[in-house]
Amino acid sequence: MKNEHTLREYLEESIDESLHRGILSHARSGDGPIKVKIRPVQLRDGLYFQAVESIGQKEFHKNYTIDELINYLETMLTERFRQFQWEGDCRDGQVLVSKKGKVTAKSKAHPVAKRPLPLEHNRRKRYLLPEGVPVPFLVDLQVMTPQGKVAAPKYDKFRQINRFLEFIEDILPQLPKDRPVRILDFGCGKSYLTFAMYYYLHEQQGYLVEITGLDLKADVIERCNALAEKYGYRGLRFFQGDIAGYEGTGDIDMVVSLHACDTATDYALEKAVRWRAKVILAVPCCQHELNGQMENDILSPVFSYGILKERFAALLTDGLRAKLLEGCGYETQILEFIDMEHTPKNLLIRGIRTEKKRSGKEIMACMEAFHVRPTLAKLLYGGEEDV
Repeated sequence: MKNEHTLREYLEESIDESLHRGILSHARSGDGPIKVKIRPVQLRDGLYFQAVESIGQKEFHKNYTIDELINYLETMLTERFRQFQWEGDCRDGQVLVSKKGKVTAKSKAHPVAKRPLPLEHNRRKRYLLPEGVPVPFLVDLQVMTPQGKVAAPKYDKFRQINRFLEFIEDILPQLPKDRPVRILDFGCGKSYLTFAMYYYLHEQQGYLVEITGLDLKADVIERCNALAEKYGYRGLRFFQGDIAGYEGTGDIDMVVSLHACDTATDYALEKAVRWRAKVILAVPCCQHELNGQMENDILSPVFSYGILKERFAALLTDGLRAKLLEGCGYETQILEFIDMEHTPKNLLIRGIRTEKKRSGKEIMACMEAFHVRPTLAKLLYGGEEDV
């Protein structure tokens, strides 16, 4: 280790309240968390650091004080992970642990100006679009004032935009760098998130981007095209049309479908699979289809309560969608989009194409147990009895 410091000494000297973000990676085994993302959060009783552990298709959150975080990092690097990369307000660093346990650590100072201004509040520090920095499309969409202050009635939308960009940040390694990234956004609506994708990928990350937004409302499409032209976003365009009837092109890197109602999500997912999209991001809405099909003798007493049956049907719908994508060669996760107090439709299905297809026996048994046949299964497999 540089300067012959121990791992503990390095962490104590390097990791402090100025930590901006960190990632533990290169897990030593497939059991337990495969990655941990660390970021600062401001709680009522002070500054903490949140560790988000990715285990299988789930994420687990836990908050630590700075001393607790150092203990956590030491344990994880000793027992679980081989790499830790971190960024601070004025220093960045990396820790590597060899298979034989040798630790190599280094850090490098940089001008404070390369980082966002020191955080006065949790909201500003952890957001990829920081509050206080005016973003043109957010100003025009009345999420921000011209000075960069987030409008109070729009703060939930601001949080949602930044949460969505975190999902984009996670899949950056899947996107091409030698040509334009081609993205299709089904049901883009007012396009808060569509503009955010373009701004983050092109303006902040330097990717060449071609994004197509699709929606049924002509007035919305006209306004979005006008804004894209105003900002000089040449790679962003919007068209009127529905998901089911859209043919477009098969050369797509990412398909986004946010709050497409009921089976419209299924049509978006089917097209993404047919186009062999590298990434799928879908937030389903109004999952009514299976509520009318679903039957189960054991759970029938519970299903007598309409609201419980409706919620169960929504969860079953999205669970089957994720598993059907796995059968088509995608690694899938179901993740929390934004907090429950803001919307009950807060689950995001993320699919990364791996070409490793999974057997459909278990999902077929699940559909038979509840006597359902989702639209996505019909679209992907037609009249075949087996998935």
